[in-house]
Amino acid sequence: MVKSERIIFSTDASGAYNAAREGLLVMIVDVIDMSTTLESALDAGAFMILGASPDVNRAPVKVDPEGMGRLAAREAREGRRGIVLVAEPRAGTEKERITRCQKVIRGIESEKGLIEAIVPNLGAETPKLTEMKDRVVLAVTETGGVAYDAAFQAGGRVITGTVARTLTQKGLQPALSACKRARASFGAHHTGIAVIAASRNSLEDVLGAQYIAGLLLYNK
Repeated sequence: MVKSERIIFSTDASGAYNAAREGLLVMIVDVIDMSTTLESALDAGAFMILGASPDVNRAPVKVDPEGMGRLAAREAREGRRGIVLVAEPRAGTEKERITRCQKVIRGIESEKGLIEAIVPNLGAETPKLTEMKDRVVLAVTETGGVAYDAAFQAGGRVITGTVARTLTQKGLQPALSACKRARASFGAHHTGIAVIAASRNSLEDVLGAQYIAGLLLYNK
């Protein structure tokens, strides 16, 4: 059970950053597709999931994609694990995806990390493209990745959540799994939980985040 009744809803990288600075546990909801992709990676047995900003972003708050790359490499290196990058554009070429991830890649290479695959951000279908079991999966995306990166730079504990079908879950299961993870991740130092819609301009993110926030608020 959550140790605080403070459950808030907010949007965008700025909302994630400010929530983290207030000491809230931050959940990023980017239904199409970053958080759905990462939740599916967990279904596939990923060791760790992370998010990062692409090289170019419009966030009004601090992000550090190179630093997120270094973190992914350190976590992977400790267990001799590979790294899977999830990147955009979804329908573009691998070369286009690599071009948008240069800072993350530079960070990974600086820590001698091994990138095993760079795959598109396709939600539930993404883990079918490459092996993710026991890998560190880092999503470099324009909304969810930026929001995750911003919250992390503000010192926050960051998780993801979705309401969409994932690799192995459907119906209510993805949202309930997100709530369960939030409760398990909630620490004594947290002041509450912030459920963040990755983009206020994406209705699916807003409705999904509001739905998860409602579950957390009314199902303690």
